[in-house]
Parts: sequence; structure tokens; C-alpha cells
Amino acid sequence: MKKVYDRIVDMRGNLLTVEAQNVSLGEIARIQKQSGETTYATVLRIDGEKVTLQVFENTRGISTHDRVTFLGKQMQAVVSEALLGRCFDGAGDPIDRGPTLVGDYVEINSPSFNPVRRIVPHDLVRTNIPMIDVFNCLVKSQKIPIFSIAGEPYNALLMRIANQTNADIIIIGGMGLRFDDYQAFIDNAEKAGSLEKTVMFIHQATDPAVECLLVPDMALACAERFAVEDKNVLVLLTDMTAFGDAIKEIAITMDQIPSNRGYPGSLYSDLAARYEKAVDIDGSGAITIISVTTMPGGDVTHPIPDNTGYITEGQYYLHGGRIDPFGSLSRLKQQVIGKVTREDHGDIANAQIRLYAEGKKARERQSMGFKLSRWDEKLLHFTLLFEERMMNLEVNLSLEDALDLGWKTLSECFESQEVGIKQTLLDKYWPTHAN
Repeated sequence: MKKVYDRIVDMRGNLLTVEAQNVSLGEIARIQKQSGETTYATVLRIDGEKVTLQVFENTRGISTHDRVTFLGKQMQAVVSEALLGRCFDGAGDPIDRGPTLVGDYVEINSPSFNPVRRIVPHDLVRTNIPMIDVFNCLVKSQKIPIFSIAGEPYNALLMRIANQTNADIIIIGGMGLRFDDYQAFIDNAEKAGSLEKTVMFIHQATDPAVECLLVPDMALACAERFAVEDKNVLVLLTDMTAFGDAIKEIAITMDQIPSNRGYPGSLYSDLAARYEKAVDIDGSGAITIISVTTMPGGDVTHPIPDNTGYITEGQYYLHGGRIDPFGSLSRLKQQVIGKVTREDHGDIANAQIRLYAEGKKARERQSMGFKLSRWDEKLLHFTLLFEERMMNLEVNLSLEDALDLGWKTLSECFESQEVGIKQTLLDKYWPTHAN
């Protein structure tokens, strides 16, 4: 039997407090306004008989004698094949003017997969972006953030990944997006022809903070259902800093004692609960997570990127419109390099990064007016080609083509004995036009 109460004792921002009994955290409540309108809320805190709820929309029009009905169930997402090509808000309601979704109801915020069902990551997720596929491979079931700052083209990078990946299903979770960013994701999917395998959950900057918190949960609940059905799902989340700020906003409204820089002490657990949904399921599909984490002021010690670094398996640094090869790291790349990829993968990638690092030093010597040696000139030539062919995010190359292009670039700039690659690989892969 549903529990109905008509005494709201406090309202603050989007939070209201009701005196109630026998309710649970995360339970959904329906609020019937005296005007006849209905809105919904979720239980955030229970203190004796005082229950604090977060209203999905806002508290405007709610009076202290409105009827609050606890529905006895957690927040749920509707999952079916009909999700593909659709766009929803953080509460799971359509915002694309499409029909109401029909499918199975699954609870969000469910526990992550039992470790017994998990297998060691061993497959490559292709993105056709050389700075990822060649130098810091994305591995199926990996959780990895893109560390960036405001103004960098991180959303454009996510769009390219969505267009070019070999994943079966793409789920995009947008948090704190401007309308033009939201529209750009839709336009991109339609133009690239990837809309039929894409699902979007979008929280715009003007939407309530509680819907921002629900976006990753909705996206990951749907991803889990598809993964169980033997689909390889890539979840793209942007921006997890907006997610952290929404947690902070609600915690402050609830008078919680703040921790580092005003964020609640639960921040690590809140982030980890979402990232740990990444999984490669034994005998079934997988969930891979790429998120964007913007660093306020470029500060990597900010609580959100700092906690994220402990949870995830590496990071991509987006700097100057490019993925920085020196700040980026995929801790799982050794699971696939040379094992599921070509034998020359590791050697050609390491040689290019080493020579690019030397090339940057040569560029510094050039800028300071030092006389350049013949070796410096070779390095400078290679640096220009490397940035144009590998670091440009507009490049769309398969891994094998990117490896071949790496060999071609080295052969155009250096003698074979100058690149530091073992002879057996040089004999097999060094281009025949090389000197």
C-alpha cells in the first residue's frame, strides 16, 4: 500500500522535508499540487521521521499541505531496442518529440557486476584516432577520462569517437550542456549516420541539479542491459565536473559538512560507483566508459580530477586542441599491444614518441637561436609531420593504416639505423623507398 503524507515541514531550493515513516533512500515520491499538477522527487536523506526529498523540477507551486505519495520503488529506466536513435532528459523522459518509450523497467543505481562474471580486459576498442589507437589504446571495459579545460574541443572529440568506433551501441550522457552543445551532438549523429546506434541522455545547464545526477545512472543502467544482451557498449560522459558540482550544490543545500574545496566527503565513492560499471562480461558484452573531466583553471589537483585519477585506468590529456602524448596514459594498453594488434605496434609507437620528444627539444633550441645540427633538422621535419599526421584530431585512420603511416613518416625523415627499432622489424616493415 502506498504511503501518503500531507505535511511538508521545510522547503529549501529544490529540497523539501516531509515527516514520514518506512521509506527508503532513493525511493520515488509523487507530489500532487493543489493546482492539480504533479511532480516527482527522490529521497536523499532520512533523519528519524524527517525525510528530505530532491524535487526533479522545482518547488514552485508546492505548498506545505500538498499530498506526497511514496511509490515504494527506486528510480527506473525504460530499456528496449526502441531507445536507439532517441534523446531523453535526466529523468528518462523523451525530449526529441518522439513517442513515449515502451520496454522493460530496470532500476538505476544497481550494484556493479559480480567479479565472478568479469573477465580480464583483452580486446581493442577502435576509434580510428591515431593518438588513441596507436599510442594509448582504448581497451574494451576500460574506464578512462579526458582531462581538459574549458574551451578545448572535448565534445568534438567525443563526437569523432562516436562516429568512428567499432562499438555496437553508443550511449551519450551530457551534463550541464548548453543548448548548442546538445544540438551539436544530435546534428553530428545525424550527419555521420551513427544515430541508429546512439542513445542520448541530456541534462542542460538550466535543468535541475538532480537530473544532472541521474544522467550517468540512466546511461549506465541502459548500458548494462544492452551488455547483458551481448552488445559492446561505449558510454561517453561529458562533463563529470558538472556532475561533481551538482553533488556539491545539493550537499550544501542539505547543510552537509564540506570536505576539500566544499565538495562532500562522499565524492570519491560517488564517482567510483559510476566508473566501476565498466565491465567485460564473461560470455556476453562489455561496457567501456570515456568521460570528460574539465579541470577548473587547469588544476589537476582539483578534487574531481584528483579523485578521478585514482579510480580510472589512465587518462587522455586534451591540450591545445590535441591529445598530448606526454600527459596521456592508458594503463591497459599492454593487454592488447602486440597481442591482438600487429607485432610492430609497440616498437613503432615508442620510437615515434621518443623522436617527437627529441624534436620538441630541437624546436626549443631553434626558438632560442641556437645553431641547428643536421640531426636537429631531421627532428624538426619529423615533428611537423607527426603533428600533422598523428596528432590532428581530424585524422580518420584504421590502426593498421596508422602504423603504416608511422613507418612512412620515419622513413621520410631518418635513416633506418637512426630510429632505434630492432632489425627484424626494420627488415619486414621499413618502406622500400627509404634510403
